[in-house]
Amino acid sequence: MAPSGQKKKGILERLDAGEVVIGDGGFVFALEKRGYVKAGPWTPEAAAEHPEAVRQLHREFLRAGANVMQTFTFYASDDKLENRGNVQRFTGQQINEAACDLAREVAEEGDALVAGGVSQTPSFLSCKSENDVKQIFKKQLDVFVQKNVDFLIAEYFEHVEEAEWAVQVLKSTGKPVAATLCIGPEGDLNGISPGECAVRLVKAGAQIVGVNCHFDPEMCVKTVRMMKEGVEKAGLKAHYMSQPLAYHTPDCNRQGFIDLPEFPFSLEPRILSRWDMQKYAREAYDAGIRYIGGCCGFEPYHVRALAEELTAERGFLPAGSDKHGLWGAELKMHTKPWVRARARRDYWEKLKPASGRPYCPAFSMPDSWGVTKGHADLMQQKEATTQDQLKELFTKQKF
Repeated sequence: MAPSGQKKKGILERLDAGEVVIGDGGFVFALEKRGYVKAGPWTPEAAAEHPEAVRQLHREFLRAGANVMQTFTFYASDDKLENRGNVQRFTGQQINEAACDLAREVAEEGDALVAGGVSQTPSFLSCKSENDVKQIFKKQLDVFVQKNVDFLIAEYFEHVEEAEWAVQVLKSTGKPVAATLCIGPEGDLNGISPGECAVRLVKAGAQIVGVNCHFDPEMCVKTVRMMKEGVEKAGLKAHYMSQPLAYHTPDCNRQGFIDLPEFPFSLEPRILSRWDMQKYAREAYDAGIRYIGGCCGFEPYHVRALAEELTAERGFLPAGSDKHGLWGAELKMHTKPWVRARARRDYWEKLKPASGRPYCPAFSMPDSWGVTKGHADLMQQKEATTQDQLKELFTKQKF
């Protein structure tokens, strides 16, 4: 925590100094499991509707070691809040204002920064104009400026073109801008390579670039490496960030985990252990990534694992480690001798966890509909999805 009265170092100041910045985790998935977010819309009205739940999750991520409290504003644009018959009791402005206040309240309890975030829009998928899409970002941005967030993130973009538009709007504030695409090594949904995507984002004004969501840590680190190579080859400079899923996704195609038949309600067998997370933290650090966090599936104990793996680089342990011995050390106090025998790093590093599901395959066959921006099936609507529309989709379903 910053000394009393001393101004916290900004995000670029920390990264320029080579510090490790630990991000937080996946709010929509975590709060959906807790009963505060509706799957499907994945919208963040809980910030205004159930602030105590959002505040508590922020606190848990802070205690786990996160240096950034990202506002719970994912999909908080009005066009998304009204999409597919989603009935809202709160406006996008109300949600964004509440989310900023909650993130700032908890950030002040530690040495954390507040990041305001915008994400991809239904308007882009429906082929609305660049100006229309930018106005949606601008409306959200006005709240972030009013609430004086520390920096801005354009996250979860499947098309680099829309991400560029977002960055161009965000950089108008003069605040630091990070931009992350939800892409893997195959690039965005138009086939633009990770390296070229990163170059375009840096040229648009992003000082931090990387990936979030859709893929597991291994795939995300590989993708950011490709981004880094592209930026360096172009003679540009940037900082790099990675906020992957907490799910194993070796069988994903270009569109990531949303194509998996288990998405979103049966992903638990794929969850990464805390030891998997320590491996991810080390691989990300060795790849030159200094903003290391998580997205969907990440719980506070996953973030704690990132912080614990990078203790030497950060110089301290998170508060949450008071209740956790490194590499299972606390198991020395267990009553059963065979469990005490697991109180060592060698055991947990070599363990191959079983799923306990004898009839489950190791991999799935992803849905590959080949649908992206401009396709009739992706035209969005305010009205609820009709039964006839659903029947048409059911006939296309391969699973």
